[in-house]
Amino acid sequence: MPKVKTKSGAKKRFQVTGTGKIKRKHAYKSHILTKKETKQKRNLTKFTLVDKSDEPRIKKMLNI
Repeated sequence: MPKVKTKSGAKKRFQVTGTGKIKRKHAYKSHILTKKETKQKRNLTKFTLVDKSDEPRIKKMLNI
């Protein structure tokens, strides 16, 4: 059977932590930043964890 390829879009967007959880970046940080508060932009810079209900789908895309 051939090897299953990882989805290249998912590979660029998600990272797996040491405990097996999946990290992602926040949305709304790419453009139209002038109308957003400094506090909001600062908080959008940080990573967050993927919701538990979405984890199986993303793990399937990453072949974990």
